[in-house]
Amino acid sequence: MKRGKVDPELDHFDIALLNVVQESNLLTTEKLAEKVGLSATACQRRLKRMRAEGVIAADVSLLSPEAAGTPVTLIVLVSLEREQRDLLDGFKRRVATYPEVTQCYYVTGNADFILVVRVASMEDYGAFTERAFFGDKNVKAFQTYASMQTVKFTTKFHIAE
Repeated sequence: MKRGKVDPELDHFDIALLNVVQESNLLTTEKLAEKVGLSATACQRRLKRMRAEGVIAADVSLLSPEAAGTPVTLIVLVSLEREQRDLLDGFKRRVATYPEVTQCYYVTGNADFILVVRVASMEDYGAFTERAFFGDKNVKAFQTYASMQTVKFTTKFHIAE
């Protein structure tokens, strides 16, 4: 899928299924069939195909941050000293190992990376920065933005026909 357009191999029923399972993937195939106007067998077959093709990347349960013990959300902009391929790849590999980092983006602009970090407290965030940034000689600077309130959070992609 590119630029908001749906892959041409996905038809109306595929798109309808994707929109429904993004809301809840625990619906029975019979309930899915009711919602999208197909048989339960057809729904099952289409979902299996879309999982195999990678259109559906994962079937997961989303935990509440409070239940997970990580109610503090921080957005961190990281700038590197040098952007050599091996140094970039090294940073990417290291950042991927930290459980506190729930999202990491290599970006254009004033920073090189934007991280979303989830922790239990600011004290825990301080310990994280010691491990992740102060120990890395290639980290030039980082800026932290603390979230005061979640206004919108979704994992759902808008898919239009």
